[in-house]
Amino acid sequence: MIRQAALDSLPVREAVPALVSALDGRGTAVLCAPPGTGKTTLVPLVLAGLVGGGPRRRVVVAEPRRIAARAAARRMAWLLGEAVGGSVGFTVRGERVAGRDTAVEVVTTGVLLQRLQRDQELAGVDVVVLDECHERHLDADTVAAFLLDVRENLRPELRLVAASATTDAAGWARLLGDAPVVEAAGVAYPVETVWAPPARPVRPPHGMRVDPAQLAHVAAVVRRALAERSGDVLCFLPGVGEIARVAGQLAGVDAEVLQVHGRAPAAVQDAALTAAEHRRVILSTAVAESSLTVPGVRVVVDSGLAREPRVDHARGLGALTTVRASRAAGRQRAGRAGREAPGAVYRCWAEAEDGRLPAFPSPEIRIADLAPFALQAACWGDPDAAGLALLDPPPAGAMAAAREVLVAVGAVDVAGRPTPRGLRMARLGLHPRLARALLDGSAALGGRRAAEVVALLSEEPPREYGDDLAGAWRAARRGGDAYASRWRAEVARLERALGSAGASGTGSDAAGASAAGAGAGAGAAARGSGGGAPRGSGAQPRGTGEGRGGDDDRAAALVAALAFPERVARAKGSGAFLMASGTAAEVGEGSALRNAPWLAVAVADRAPHAASARVRLAAVLDEDTAQAAAAHLFAAGEEVRWDGGDVVARAVERLGAVELVARPLRDPAPEPVRAALLEGLLAEGLGLLRWTPDALALRDRLGFLHRTLGGGWPDVSDDAALLERAGEWLEPELSRARRRADLGRIDAGRALERLLPWATGEAARLDELAPERIEVPSGSRIRVDYSAGQPVLAVKLQELFGLAETPRVAGVPVLVHLLSPAGRPAAVTADLASFWQGGYRAVRAELRGRYPKHPWPEDPATAEPTRHTNARLRGR
Repeated sequence: MIRQAALDSLPVREAVPALVSALDGRGTAVLCAPPGTGKTTLVPLVLAGLVGGGPRRRVVVAEPRRIAARAAARRMAWLLGEAVGGSVGFTVRGERVAGRDTAVEVVTTGVLLQRLQRDQELAGVDVVVLDECHERHLDADTVAAFLLDVRENLRPELRLVAASATTDAAGWARLLGDAPVVEAAGVAYPVETVWAPPARPVRPPHGMRVDPAQLAHVAAVVRRALAERSGDVLCFLPGVGEIARVAGQLAGVDAEVLQVHGRAPAAVQDAALTAAEHRRVILSTAVAESSLTVPGVRVVVDSGLAREPRVDHARGLGALTTVRASRAAGRQRAGRAGREAPGAVYRCWAEAEDGRLPAFPSPEIRIADLAPFALQAACWGDPDAAGLALLDPPPAGAMAAAREVLVAVGAVDVAGRPTPRGLRMARLGLHPRLARALLDGSAALGGRRAAEVVALLSEEPPREYGDDLAGAWRAARRGGDAYASRWRAEVARLERALGSAGASGTGSDAAGASAAGAGAGAGAAARGSGGGAPRGSGAQPRGTGEGRGGDDDRAAALVAALAFPERVARAKGSGAFLMASGTAAEVGEGSALRNAPWLAVAVADRAPHAASARVRLAAVLDEDTAQAAAAHLFAAGEEVRWDGGDVVARAVERLGAVELVARPLRDPAPEPVRAALLEGLLAEGLGLLRWTPDALALRDRLGFLHRTLGGGWPDVSDDAALLERAGEWLEPELSRARRRADLGRIDAGRALERLLPWATGEAARLDELAPERIEVPSGSRIRVDYSAGQPVLAVKLQELFGLAETPRVAGVPVLVHLLSPAGRPAAVTADLASFWQGGYRAVRAELRGRYPKHPWPEDPATAEPTRHTNARLRGR
């Protein structure tokens, strides 16, 4: 029997007529309704004609999380007085409770994505509701883009509703073709904000790690809230591990402690979503922000933390990371305390920090690994996603990195078009890396064993399982915990998916898949350019047989290496490894993996500013398997570079950044040697050449002319600029050189002369415009120093007697350094005429007593210039 009173109590009912009218008129609409108003439950029932008397339609509701899909289906079935699987059903990965008469089916966005790839028309579906679209999950954005494409090209009658818990609906309205925005008012009671920052500073989160002091503080705030307030307490934490730790610190509180997250058993989820007469503390991830309505909550404790995907494309590392929750998420969380009565939110940070938090969470398309999205787009027929209607375009760099991954695993060709293998991979419901591991691993190990390891990789095992993948595999087999139960269900799903995807793991198709997945095309290209093939690459990875426990290590390593070939890592000693991606990695103290020669790294994270990644999960690997799994990273060839102060030439085999074999190269080709010498000159400077005093002086003269006259006079002041023109002035000597010592024999001065403007004839004026020496009145030829900004002429004062005007070079007066008879500085001037009239008297007064044997005439303008003493002058 329909629970009409409960339906009538849902605030969204007031907005339903406007929503129906908008869909009748435009076929699309954006529904904005706060959590708890009934947008997820009443609206689909009305649109399906199950309540309200409208025409019967088939409605699909897409939820971002499995827990939300199950909860929504159960709630709608309860409102109808039915069991789930009748008029209302649900489908999530690995579980379907729906029948022939199901009119409203709640699915995860991932399930809907798979259906669209199999049946682009969504035959039999009349309305699709995209729930919680404000969360901007990548699957939801992708589904929306595909559905809009279907409406435009195949089924204009398909109705589409974007439902959001926030009022930030303008973007979705534009995306849906200026769709009407329908708003529903919720029942919101006032919520008091209590700022509760830690008494002492805590370390900011990095990677998946949260400072234990922060979690202890959150637990203390929960205890404080229980003491100061009535009603149930809902505490938001970033992940399952943090929930478990805080739950442990709440032992003994006078309340039932429930842990709510996507992995929680159904009984726990049901208990959290059902009103209770006793007091409760519900520790939840972000799933309770808007996807679930938890009754009885009067107090929210907000840790201020959330989890977002991040990927380091350069290092091939991607994972969830802990971040500060946005202000929008904070408002959503706080609102849960005012759903049924006035409440309070305890925020575990200072009020001054609040304004510095990000306004909204980052859309996943901007920050996540885009390989799954790129494969979906390729299978949809738009490899670049250029024609998809998306709120945010995918970043070009992330898409390029995703394309590289897909080409390497054989999912797409070089043009981005999906291969038959890629189409199978897209139907497996896995990341393309794991799909590759499942397909190729099943060829070597059999479907069951490959599925077991892939299931471990698709959901990271608990830390207590250890960091050895093979050991975690054995623990999952014998385990009776919730993780082991989910693992077994995923293994069964993957075995079914292997069959339905048309990959049995045997036969020619599987063998071809293995070759493609190992990157045979890319590897062949690399070997063709480098001259050689990886040792052991001619055979498929060795099978280990079904169920032989002694082979677990090799089987686990093979599957992990197939999934993450860039992470095969060679030991460097003392628990340190180098991945093929070039990232250094370390295993923890006491780990059984520390002495392994090679590792297949499944999970690793790298803290900000850390030099190495920390290995969280890996398997012991052998070199042959590493080369077979990462064949596309193999390269063999000559390597000539500047290293350790000289040219080093070797024949090298590499697996990515990992050096496998190296031997000296006796007679390397001239061109790479020349490039290595240029590398050395750039690294250590042109001082490697032979610079005589005349060569240094020439460089200074040319630099002066370039600064003063420009034109064709070369810029020789910068080593890098000179090296860009190496072919113009260092040849042919540079091409003849083979090592550092040969560079030291190149006369830099003679080489620089090649840069003079010979073509214009200006080169002949070098000595005129920037003479190496200037003849002074005494007859001496004095060297000009061009190394400073203004040319300097350092000359004894007596040698300039009778010179009224300052000498000039290229029109620039020289800076005259007047020296004493002993060659010490006496005065500096750029205006000799003024010096003779004024400054000379002071210099004469100071120095003639010190140097009485030298002439110090009262009128230097008419005196005879000399290099000699008075005695020699009289003797002439």
